[in-house]
Amino acid sequence: MAKPIMARATAVWLVDNTTLSFKQIADFVGMHELEVQGIADGDVAQGVKGFDPIANNQLTEEEIEKGQASPLHKLKLKFNASAQGEEKRRGPRYTPLSKRQDRPASIYWLVKFHPELSDGQISKLVGTTKPTIQAIRERTHWNIANIQPIDPVALGLCKQSELDAAVQKAAAKKAAEGGLMSDDERRRLVSTEQSLGMDPDANMASAIESLETFTLSGNPADEDDRDHGDYSNADSFFKLPEGGSDNDDDDEDEDDAK
Repeated sequence: MAKPIMARATAVWLVDNTTLSFKQIADFVGMHELEVQGIADGDVAQGVKGFDPIANNQLTEEEIEKGQASPLHKLKLKFNASAQGEEKRRGPRYTPLSKRQDRPASIYWLVKFHPELSDGQISKLVGTTKPTIQAIRERTHWNIANIQPIDPVALGLCKQSELDAAVQKAAAKKAAEGGLMSDDERRRLVSTEQSLGMDPDANMASAIESLETFTLSGNPADEDDRDHGDYSNADSFFKLPEGGSDNDDDDEDEDDAK
């Protein structure tokens, strides 16, 4: 169902100028009933100026009168022929000015980790143009040296469900073409929901347990058989090697000098 423009301001006007129920207003503007009640109590939309839906060709007086006469009546948005087809407009999605500098990083991420996506799919996901995508693919972008790949979902440029749908569509297209995919490509084509639902690799634990211990010095058995001496008492453990040490020679040299 189509919703009016400036929904909150429209709700403020309907609360102030009509006797419609909170539910009727909430259903019409697409808000929660408690939020409309908050507007009536003054807790929500403070300072918002009411937007007249009658003067702005969104609602008729007859429709409001029907709603006031019957609490079960649902308000209907006035038909506007000039607004038909607005929701079906094609082309790149609108990207806010604050996030437009993040688009090259998201394009680089999609090109690097999902090369199966077409330029048209990437353009719809992040709201960019095909020449920009092609420049990043060919590494001819003017700022390619400073671009780091960042997930467009983390940047807020698209939803995870939209990315998964594009990846699944690319996977189905590649399967229909009969092209062979490597194991790495198959992992990339798995959606987030499928990857989270996968069981951990059961062979990993057994593979780790089957690894044999080894040392860099050779066979561990040779280390056990080697004679390390008798250290059963403290005297034998701290006994100096026979023949003296370098310190003793230094002491003798000092005595001769005296």
